[in-house]
Amino acid sequence: MPESVYKVIVLVGTSSQSWEKAAAAAVERAAKTLRDLRVAEVSELDIQLKDGKIQSYRAKVKVSFKYEGP
Repeated sequence: MPESVYKVIVLVGTSSQSWEKAAAAAVERAAKTLRDLRVAEVSELDIQLKDGKIQSYRAKVKVSFKYEGP
């Protein structure tokens, strides 16, 4: 079996409802333009605040896919 190479990119998904929906938004968007997604790893979670209240949840997600470059 030939060896494979995978590329990893970092995306930040946002949601006004939850970290889970923020992570899902990042993966769903990546799936629209990248082929052969393999693994998604949530690497960081944070919250944007405005006037002391939660404005949005953010999830930093590392997404890997098979590299087919030259």
